[in-house]
Amino acid sequence: MTNVFDRMIGQQAIIAELADAARAARGLADRLDESAAGAVSMFAPADDDAPGEAAGGDLEQEIEARTRASMTHAWLFTGPPGSGRSIAATCFAAALQCRHPEIVGCGECRACTTVLARTHADVRHIVPAGLSLSVDSMREIVQLASRRPGTGRWQIVVVEDADRLTEQAANALLKVVEEPPSRTVFLLCAPSVDPEDIAVTLRSRCRHVALTSPSVADIERVLVERDGIAPDAARWAASVCGGHVGRAKRLATDADARAQRESALGIARAATRDSTAYKAAEELVRSADAAAKAISAALDEAETEELKTALGAGGTGKGTARAPRGTAGVLKDLEKRQKSRATRVGRDVLDRALVDLAALFRDALVVSMGAQVTAMHPDKADDLVGPMASYAGPEQLLQCVEAVLDCREALDVNVKPKFAVDAMVARIGQAMRSGERV
Repeated sequence: MTNVFDRMIGQQAIIAELADAARAARGLADRLDESAAGAVSMFAPADDDAPGEAAGGDLEQEIEARTRASMTHAWLFTGPPGSGRSIAATCFAAALQCRHPEIVGCGECRACTTVLARTHADVRHIVPAGLSLSVDSMREIVQLASRRPGTGRWQIVVVEDADRLTEQAANALLKVVEEPPSRTVFLLCAPSVDPEDIAVTLRSRCRHVALTSPSVADIERVLVERDGIAPDAARWAASVCGGHVGRAKRLATDADARAQRESALGIARAATRDSTAYKAAEELVRSADAAAKAISAALDEAETEELKTALGAGGTGKGTARAPRGTAGVLKDLEKRQKSRATRVGRDVLDRALVDLAALFRDALVVSMGAQVTAMHPDKADDLVGPMASYAGPEQLLQCVEAVLDCREALDVNVKPKFAVDAMVARIGQAMRSGERV
């Protein structure tokens, strides 16, 4: 029997914590059911001088207070990219809904399988289609979350990329998190607890679960055992993926992903010459756009066809030749959302390339300082990292890292990618050619 938590890689301590909370939640749900049915509270005093039965509302508050140490209504999952924040939240949601009488998160009951497939009626995943999560979409979800669960124990809302919540959307979510319905659980995912990633008020009302990047050995094992990848390819991909399991699989199986990585790392050498610097920058932006279009095209086509079918396309009989009134507007709204998603995917692909580049300069800085630290790009030690460490000093390499990080910040505030990357390349070139701080 496969437990749902087996999908969390290298997070044994977190798995134990979530499993304990799911067990406590199961008992809490049973007591809430008894309360709704008018049963006597199991916490009622046993002595003769004790007061009588508590009212339903008081009972729910008492139960919640007694179980808060193990289970709470709002959770915040944080961790670096690839640590599995959304996977952990989904696994926890499955464990909360699991119907197995003894095992928490059995992975085989209908509740577990539907949650993992994202088809469970009482588990909603909020994933930003564009660059942010709007207040309108969050208000709609908050209203749905206030209902009692239909088939499961809990009404669960998983907010992936909670760092993309607008200020208004965060405030709308905060209101319901502050006074949550008794049968609703919120699972938020964000990179960190930094105020730039999650509002301080939201953070203060959530139980924090800090995930870590899985080890190279754990990633290699998963690639070999789960995905059937050859050991040599799995070992290389695990060592250069930066702790990101999904990216490790792409690098091991997708030639385009490997080419994009080479293009990003090649900027380190190309930036030292004006004749190649801006051409390399242009190629990096273009490859990110191409990758984003390829990813978005597959999603867009399926969504468009599904919507057209829902609107009556392909039907037969009288009146089906003409599209229903309002169809054009609905399709236009879909195209707008798809365009926003394509922009976000392009930014994410480019940001991944910039992270690779910053890690390369970091490796060179480590070698230059003589520190004994695990390399992020061990396969580039001889042809890129070593020569850079000999060519530039620690201060120059640190300036290069700062140039890449500043480029990422510029993209976050919607600077046009071409301008942001060109400015980064110019700073890297200047830093590498001189010892003066940019």
